Amino acid sequence: MQTDESLIRQVKKMFEEKTGWGNSDSWTNQDFLQLSELIRDETGVTLSHVTLKRVWGKVKYESLPNTHTLNTLAQFLGYDNWRDLAAKHPPAEHPPTQHPPAEPLPEITQNRPEAARHSPESTQHPPETALSSTNGKPDAGARHGQFRRVWLGAPILVLILAILLFLHGQQPPPQPNDYAFSSKKVVTAGLPNSVIFDYDASRSPDDSVVIQQSWDTTRRVKVPKNGHQYTSIYYYPDFYHATLQVHDQVVKTHNLLIQSNGWLPLIEQDPVPVYFKKEDAIHDGKISLSPDQVRGKNIPLQPSAPTVWFSNVRDFGEIYSDHFTFETSVKNDYSEGSAACQLTRIYLLCEGTAIWVPLCAKGCISTTDLYFTYFYTSGKREDLSNFGVDFSKFVKLRIESDSGRAKIFVNNQLAYTVPHHIRHSKIIGIDYRFEGTGSVDYVYLSNGKITYRDDF
Repeated sequence: MQTDESLIRQVKKMFEEKTGWGNSDSWTNQDFLQLSELIRDETGVTLSHVTLKRVWGKVKYESLPNTHTLNTLAQFLGYDNWRDLAAKHPPAEHPPTQHPPAEPLPEITQNRPEAARHSPESTQHPPETALSSTNGKPDAGARHGQFRRVWLGAPILVLILAILLFLHGQQPPPQPNDYAFSSKKVVTAGLPNSVIFDYDASRSPDDSVVIQQSWDTTRRVKVPKNGHQYTSIYYYPDFYHATLQVHDQVVKTHNLLIQSNGWLPLIEQDPVPVYFKKEDAIHDGKISLSPDQVRGKNIPLQPSAPTVWFSNVRDFGEIYSDHFTFETSVKNDYSEGSAACQLTRIYLLCEGTAIWVPLCAKGCISTTDLYFTYFYTSGKREDLSNFGVDFSKFVKLRIESDSGRAKIFVNNQLAYTVPHHIRHSKIIGIDYRFEGTGSVDYVYLSNGKITYRDDF
């Protein structure tokens, strides 16, 4: 998905124009609450005001906005989805840097008294700098000679300055190989995790140097060109694509895997999620958090249910998105109030992309969407009713991907065939995200040679 910063800026401008609320930099929390309602009324999809504030850079967030969020924003603006919007509004190119014109050379009369500057004599005689040796009065010949030397020298100075400016403009701009960018993690795995970025941007023409963790512009920090290190903190496990930028142009990229150190239960919250110990969530052969455990962290389940994550980001070996089998059994354990749809997503995180499969209560399939390494479809434009399930019991999900095609089974019935060539990308994580809370019975991931299984 194209989430170029310049495209996101265009989208913000489009929202400003559609709402008529003016510059979004000055929007308040109440404005984002109202915007959430407008989006729900027009698209039928609820994006929380916190999610919107993330996209607008009002709160810090480490991960990419999911495709569901991006597509909903695009649909509110009248497009089919984010891909449609991106195709019709390619990111604007940055204009070339404009150098200010050279200041004019000072006039001869610039530092003379105001009265002399405007007197009749001032236009007829040079400055009184030379004195005769006999009476202390200015010598006319000396004055005339100095006047000629100054004015004869001025064109030469202008020519030298022009040549210097020309030569400066002809110097080739620094190339990516002129820069260096790398990182090291404070801990090998586990969250939160601080990362120390090492960089060399000394060849930058000026101090317009930025390190950005991912798409999120709130994680964009200006650093000194002659500096060498910058430290940042990550709160969510994932695969990150950090960049070193000079004059808003990416000159170096660096891939960063933030591992979870096994299963990490957490509740999504800004700016820092609420973490649980895995021992608190793994019991009776399952991983789950009960509603009482959620409330025990002072997190209300109503009027808006939180999102509970079970995340395992690690090196699973050479298992790739175009050749694998994945199987699991899940149950959403909460259906009260606003969580009646029991929205659930199972993610396979990949390097640079992702796979997610939705499950929900049968009457809510219009709110779902499916993503498979750049293939996207929505319950608003396609029948995804096979992903509507009865969560009173565990639901079995199976994905079979091979030779660039994939089939998805729900309770052993074919639910969907991905009609798109699947991108080859290494699988680096498994995520379960439940509206309210939920349970996972087992996990199985294999490519026929390498197998990962967890029965908790």
